[in-house]
Amino acid sequence: MNFIELEVIANPEISEIILAELSQLPFDTFEETDSGLKAYTEEDSFDLEAVEEIINRYKALGEIQYSTKSIEKVNWNEEWEKNFSPIKVHDQIHVRATFHESDDSFPYEIIIEPKMSFGTGHHDTTHQILQAQLEIDHKDKIVLDAGTGTGILAIMAKKLGASKVYANDIDQWCVDNSHENYSLNNCQDIVTELGTVEIFDNLKVDVLLANINKNVLLSEMSMYSALLNSGGIIVFSGFYEDDVKDISAAAAENDITIQRHTVQNKWAAAVGIKS
Repeated sequence: MNFIELEVIANPEISEIILAELSQLPFDTFEETDSGLKAYTEEDSFDLEAVEEIINRYKALGEIQYSTKSIEKVNWNEEWEKNFSPIKVHDQIHVRATFHESDDSFPYEIIIEPKMSFGTGHHDTTHQILQAQLEIDHKDKIVLDAGTGTGILAIMAKKLGASKVYANDIDQWCVDNSHENYSLNNCQDIVTELGTVEIFDNLKVDVLLANINKNVLLSEMSMYSALLNSGGIIVFSGFYEDDVKDISAAAAENDITIQRHTVQNKWAAAVGIKS
C-alpha cells in the first residue's frame, strides 16, 4: 500500500500548532522541515477534509500552504535515522538517539527518541534553553518544565541535580514519549501530567522552564509568576528576537525581571528572576 505525504509550509509557530493538530489524525510519521513540516499516513487512512479543516482554522495566524502526493512505502525508521544526528551544547551536553554511540567526553549525555514530540535539541529554542540551564544552579532545586515535549529539559534539570522535577504537556503523545525518554535516561521519578500549568496550581518551584510560543507564554505569565518562589529563575523560549520586548513587558507586570537574553537564528531565549 502506498503512503500519502502531506507537506505544510508555514512559519515555525504555526507549524508547531498544525503538527499538534495533525497528531490527532491517523498519521504515522512527522518530519520537521526548514519551511514547515511533512506528515505521512497510509492512503486508506488519509482524510483530506479533516486536514483542510485544520489548515483553514489557523489561516488567520499567517500564511499556510499545503500539498499532498502519493509515495511508495518506505522504512520510516531507517529514513528517520538517516536525518537525525547527535547535537552538542557547549561541549558539555551530548544529545543522541539510541542508535548513536555514547560519547564519554561530555559531562552530560541525554538520550532522546523524539517520535512526534518537539524537543530533540536541534531547534534553536531548545538549544538555547539547554545552554541557559548550564548556567543555572539546579542543585537540590524544585523544577517545572512547562510544555515538556520530549522531556529533554526536564531530563537536563535532573542531571544537573534538581531534587524534584515536574513537567506538563497538553499532548498525550508528548506525555507518553517523555516517559519513554525518562526511562532511557534513568530519570523515572520525573512527574509529568497531561494539561496546562494550571494543574500545578498548588506547587512552588525554584526553576521554571517554558519553551512554548509567544502567545502561550503571554497568556500563562501570571501562572508562571504564581508558581515561582521569590528569587526563582525562569527561562523562556519559543519566540523571535523581535518579541523580547513584549515578553519582558509581560514578565515585568508579573514581578519577573528579565536579566538577559540570547539569540540564535532569530529565535530568542530569556532568563528572568521572580522579585
